Amino acid sequence: MDGAETGTSSDVVAHPGQGAEYADVVVIGAGHNGLVAANLLADAGWDVLVLEAAPEPGGAVRSAEITEAGFVNDLASAFYPLGAASPVLRELDLGAHGLRWRHAPAVLAHVTPDDRSVVLHRDVERTAARLDAFAPGDGRTWSAMAREWSRIGPDLLETVLRPFPPVRAGARLTRTLGVADGMRLARTLMQPVRAFAEERFGGDGARLLLFGNALHTDLGPDIAGSAAFGWLLSMLGQDVGFPVPEGGAGMITAALMDRLVHRGGRVSCGRGVREVLVRGGRAVGVRDEQGGPITARRAVLAAVAAPVLYRDLVGEEHLPPRFVTDLDRFSWDFSTVKLDWALSGPIPWTAGEVAGAGTVHLGADLDGMRRYTADLGAGRVPEDRFLLLGQMTTADPTRSPPGTESAWAYTHIPRGLGWTRDEVLGYARRIEDTVERNAPGFRDLIRARAVSGPADLQARDPSLVDGAIGGGTQAVHQQLFFRPVPGLGRADTPVDRLFLAGASAHPGGAVHGGPGANAARAALAADGITGGLYRGLVRRLHRRIYADGPDDGRR
Repeated sequence: MDGAETGTSSDVVAHPGQGAEYADVVVIGAGHNGLVAANLLADAGWDVLVLEAAPEPGGAVRSAEITEAGFVNDLASAFYPLGAASPVLRELDLGAHGLRWRHAPAVLAHVTPDDRSVVLHRDVERTAARLDAFAPGDGRTWSAMAREWSRIGPDLLETVLRPFPPVRAGARLTRTLGVADGMRLARTLMQPVRAFAEERFGGDGARLLLFGNALHTDLGPDIAGSAAFGWLLSMLGQDVGFPVPEGGAGMITAALMDRLVHRGGRVSCGRGVREVLVRGGRAVGVRDEQGGPITARRAVLAAVAAPVLYRDLVGEEHLPPRFVTDLDRFSWDFSTVKLDWALSGPIPWTAGEVAGAGTVHLGADLDGMRRYTADLGAGRVPEDRFLLLGQMTTADPTRSPPGTESAWAYTHIPRGLGWTRDEVLGYARRIEDTVERNAPGFRDLIRARAVSGPADLQARDPSLVDGAIGGGTQAVHQQLFFRPVPGLGRADTPVDRLFLAGASAHPGGAVHGGPGANAARAALAADGITGGLYRGLVRRLHRRIYADGPDDGRR
C-alpha cells in the first residue's frame, strides 16, 4: 500500500534541534481541522507551529498512488458536500490557493440488490422526475423540501458549524422559521430517518436516498437523529452536489498548507507529540517524541481524538475525576474496511443510470439497510453489506489515465474484531462480490487493488482509532454539549489554554473545518482583552459540571 504522495505541500519544516523552542500556539495534528485552526490563528498574527507525527500533512484528507502508477486514490475521505458548503472553508478562500471542485454528471445513485436504482441530480427537476417514477407526487414533495433548504440552509449550516451555543446564526434561523416551524424542524432533526421518510414519501426512491445518506454516519434508519443526516446530505447533494477536489483529496490539504505558509505558519512533520505540558492547571507547551519541549506562549490546540488527548497526552491526574468517568463512556463509531481499485474501464453497471454518479450506494434495499445497522449494533458482521462506492475518474478525469477508472468502496464492521490480514482480505472479496452482483464483469476490470482494514486505517491516521472514521458516534447522546462528554459543547477543556480541535469535538466528523475553527476562536477569546473573564467563566462552569457526583458504582 506504499505510494508516492500527491497533492501535499513541500513547505514543511525540517526537524529542529533540541534547543529551546517557542511559539504562540502549538497545534497538535496537521489534519484538516488542525490546519484550519492554524490558518485562523496565523490570520490573527499569532506565531503558529503545527506538529504532525506522520511524514506528511493531511490526516484523513490525503491522496496517493497506492494501487498503480497514474491512479490517484483518496486515502480516507473522498467527496465533500459539507466541505463545499462549509462557511468555515469558504471564508478561507482556498480557491486562491489551488483548490478546484469537480463534479460527476450525477451526484449520487442508490442501486438495490435486485437492480432497481434511483439517481440524485443537482437539477431538482431531474431528481423529482425520477422520484415520481417510484410514486407519483414524491417529486413534488422533494422539490418543496429543496425550496425549504434554499430558505434555511445557509443559516442552519452556520448554526451547526459555529461554536455552541450558536447565538447569531441561531437567532437568524429562528427569525426565518418562527416558533411553529422551528419546533417542527427540531422534531424533524430528532426523528429516525425511516419515520421522516415514511411521513413524506410513498415510494422507495426518495426513501432509498434518505436512508443511504443517513448511513454516511453510524446511525441506522430506526435511530433517533438519523433523519438530520439523511435530510442534510440529501439537500446538500441537491444544492452543491458531492464534489471532489481536482487532483485528489490531498489538494484540500495542499491549499490549506499553501495558505498557512504564506501567512508565516510552520508545520513540522514526522514529529509526534509525547505529552502536553501542564503547569498549575494550564497548558504551557508540549514535549515531542524525541523529548524536546516546545513552549506555547498563548495556547495548545489538539486536533486528535479526545481519548488520546486526555489519557495519553494530558494524563488523568490533570483532569477532574468526574470528567475522567465521563470519558470512560465516550462512544466510538463503527470500524471500517476500505478497498481502492485501479480499473481498466468504467464499472459495467446493469442499471445504466448509475454509471454517471460520483457516489454510489449499493448492497442493501430499505430492509437490508435496517438489518445492516441492526447487525452492527449487535456486534455481528453484517450479511447485508451496505457499501459506499466512489467513481472518482467519473467525477474528476485527472484521477486516472483516459478510459480507466479510479474507484473505492467501504463498509462498516463491528469494533474490536481484531481481524488478521487474511480475514480482512477475505471480507474484501465479499465486498467485491457485492459490486459484481450489480456490475457483472467488474472483477475482470481490476488491474490493482489496495485493501485497508481497521488497523491499516489507524496506522495511516492515528485519529481513525480501530478504523472509526467519524471521530466518535454521531448519535444524539454525543452531540452538541454532550460531545465528547457532557460539558459546554465548546473547544475549551478542563485544562486552561488547552483546546480540543478534532472531530471528537462539536460539531463532529466530516470535512468542514468546524472543530478546528471553533478551537481557534476559543483560543482567541481566551487571549483577548476580556480573556481573563472568559477563562474564569469557563473554569467556574467546568467546576460545576465536573464536581463530584453520586457514586454510580463505576469508580
